[in-house]
Amino acid sequence: MCVCGCIVCVYLRECFITVPVIFSLIFLLGTVGNGLVLAVLLRNGQMSYSTTNLFILNLSIADLFFIIFCVPFQATIYTLDGWVFGSFMCKVVHFFIYLTMYASSLTLAAVSVDRYLAIRYPLKSRDLRTARNAAGAIAVIWALSIIFAGPYLSYYQIVHYNGVPICMPIWEDRRRKIMDISSFVFGYLIPMAILSLAYARTIKFLWTSVDPIETISESKKAKRKVTKMIIIVAALFCLCWLPHHLIIMWFWFGHFPFIKATYVFRIVAHCMSYANSCLNPIVYALISKHFRKRFKQVFACLLKKKSKAVNNKVHVVHVANVGFFPTNTEVSQINEENCKILRTGGTEDETGPGQQRRSLRQHVPRCP
Repeated sequence: MCVCGCIVCVYLRECFITVPVIFSLIFLLGTVGNGLVLAVLLRNGQMSYSTTNLFILNLSIADLFFIIFCVPFQATIYTLDGWVFGSFMCKVVHFFIYLTMYASSLTLAAVSVDRYLAIRYPLKSRDLRTARNAAGAIAVIWALSIIFAGPYLSYYQIVHYNGVPICMPIWEDRRRKIMDISSFVFGYLIPMAILSLAYARTIKFLWTSVDPIETISESKKAKRKVTKMIIIVAALFCLCWLPHHLIIMWFWFGHFPFIKATYVFRIVAHCMSYANSCLNPIVYALISKHFRKRFKQVFACLLKKKSKAVNNKVHVVHVANVGFFPTNTEVSQINEENCKILRTGGTEDETGPGQQRRSLRQHVPRCP
């Protein structure tokens, strides 16, 4: 990546300005967007531990890792003459690039199967689609990602050209070819094949469903909307990472000319693959009205943090789904001892069920 970026700038001086600006926007949008997703899902520690929410949480964590550990460092190859962060960061940055790529692609494959089971076998799959099993699947995903990305810790090293340190691959061509092909197969081709098959069967089932739209339950409508949202996320991942893999395969199995046009293509592929890390929160906000609602609540809480005033004399338990599915909201009953202190001089006789409900409406806190 570094060598291509430095050479292309010889031909295209505009990249010194354009690419860093694009990377800055990716960093800003990705950090804020994925941070908000985490805040929505983990707000007050009341996250609804559904399988879909856990997988979405994992995607956001992977994207956030990518943005923090990769984007700022990679942006410097278009602005600086050489790699200034040392040999250790040269290895770590590229390790995280592929670690998060594997984590994202494998998570998308897992959530595609989860969505298929939720739509096709909603009752039979309940025992399988549990939060515990989803957490186990996520643990396996990260373990596999570490195994597949591990070799990249020795794949890149600092090489000096005319006294300028460059972060670049040092493996011999045969080993590099095997490694790059493995990354394409296990990090892109197989996960994309799994999710394509799963979503094709899911869409076929939904398309051939005989239920009239007006008789479909709210639960089924919610599942269909979430499935649509996840399909868009998966399609964006396929689209954004495809040029990156095509260039690598072109380099090994075709004649890759080192000309101005191919360098432009390489920059576009570079930006597209990195931009994927900031797109998911935008999709969630556009598709899910529940996410938009929680998104606004998080913003409201941040703005009102300094002036927050919560009445501690009323004990309220607010159990809500803070993810992407609507659920019922339950409020605990207030006993007479708590109710009678709501008003000065109140007594037990003055506090009835009606007064309790009014007190609840007045004192339910909006912010954590």
